Amino acid sequence: MSAGDTLYLKIGKNIVVTDRRVTLGDVAKMECTDQAALRQIRQKKLYSFRAEDEQKKKNTLVVFSVLKVIELIHEDYPNLDISNEGESDFIVEYVKSPEKPVWMNCLKTVILCILIFFGAAFTIMAFNNDVGVTDVFAKFYQQITGTESNGITELEICYSIGLAVGIIVFFNHVGHKKITHDPTPIQIEMRKYETDLDTAFINNAERRGHSVDVD
Repeated sequence: MSAGDTLYLKIGKNIVVTDRRVTLGDVAKMECTDQAALRQIRQKKLYSFRAEDEQKKKNTLVVFSVLKVIELIHEDYPNLDISNEGESDFIVEYVKSPEKPVWMNCLKTVILCILIFFGAAFTIMAFNNDVGVTDVFAKFYQQITGTESNGITELEICYSIGLAVGIIVFFNHVGHKKITHDPTPIQIEMRKYETDLDTAFINNAERRGHSVDVD
């Protein structure tokens, strides 16, 4: 490797691996003008999960510092300049394979959909009852038409249709199809939750001294 070569390193905050032996190429995206050195660096071992991790029911997570990655690279290429373009701390999550059967995931999805459907229906009914939507519609209908409402009029029908359309437009998708290319509110909240979860896990590991870092 010639003097002045620079290795550009980019690592995400959470990397999922399925092999117990983790290499630098598994966790990092790298670019360097010296392609031979780049291939060797990608094959260098970062970490090995224990065989006992295969028996665990939960996935195994380990927090690493990018300084540890730089240290490993400098063991073979001490004069190499390294530019970190990614995270300073990251998580490597070992996911055991094979994964759960497809029918198990389908069953969980069906149960979750049922719970969300009845939970949302109860919430809407409780809200309508709390603000007195039925009484408001009845009085409004009587003022406009001069006749007493029987509880099922054009107002209730239009309100029900508008409520369903509003929910679909707000969540921006019907089944697997999206109305626009923008991320849905659920996707945005899930990404925020994942970011907060990764940050909390990294901070807890650092405080407890469980992160893999340089000496």
